[in-house]
Amino acid sequence: MSQRPSGLIANKGLELLTWGTPNGHKVQIILEELKEAYNGKPEYVWQGINISENIQKESWFTKHGPNGRIPVLIDHDKDISLMEGGAILTYLARNYDPEHKFSFPSDPELAKVEQWVTFLQSGVGPMQGQANHFYRLAKERIPYPTQRYVGETERLYGVLDAQLASADYLVGNKYTIADIANFSWVNVAYFAGVDLAKFSNLHKWWQRIWDRPAVKKGVAIPSESKFANEAYQHRLKTEDEFRENEEKLKKLGDEAKEKYGYKYASP
Repeated sequence: MSQRPSGLIANKGLELLTWGTPNGHKVQIILEELKEAYNGKPEYVWQGINISENIQKESWFTKHGPNGRIPVLIDHDKDISLMEGGAILTYLARNYDPEHKFSFPSDPELAKVEQWVTFLQSGVGPMQGQANHFYRLAKERIPYPTQRYVGETERLYGVLDAQLASADYLVGNKYTIADIANFSWVNVAYFAGVDLAKFSNLHKWWQRIWDRPAVKKGVAIPSESKFANEAYQHRLKTEDEFRENEEKLKKLGDEAKEKYGYKYASP
């Protein structure tokens, strides 16, 4: 995996083009869960696509993922390439989960699973992605979008928290791809300036999923994340410079909320 990817490396089975982001994590997790549940099947190979090097914009990549984003899954045996994490999750559940261990065979539960996958794809992911950018990464600290996107992420977390008030999982009290999809972003809550501990039901759900061995394996591809919740909390306790920088970011975030009179509400 040390060489820069320049094309596909397999001609059969599943091949995943991915990187260590929430969007990559969700697919890596379901693949590891399937392997654990079905005696090592389906087998897959992966390539780490370093998005900071714009490998995902190269023609060989966009041939399979026209949007130039990770993840992309190639099913060589079925001659199909798929982009978009939600589409990949539902494809894998439909084709490689014959006992419906991570989904349901029919409606209404199946429709509800698809609903919560879409909730992640259209809500949590885009909003938290913008929160990441304006809270942490933007060169200019702009108060309005900072509080706007952090606040909207908190609102969406509130929706998840309410859904989990009387159940361990999002649909049918069963761990499914709906949970995997949303977990991938909730697992980096603190990176976006969201205090997960304020959402008690969601926090317990996050811990319940994080304790699964296949989840830890999936999140570790292509390497351990320094910004996943557990690693983030550990760094706060052990790295003085990191803690000082995080305190500065939190202060700026709180000031942005105060400037625009932000008040948490959900839904």
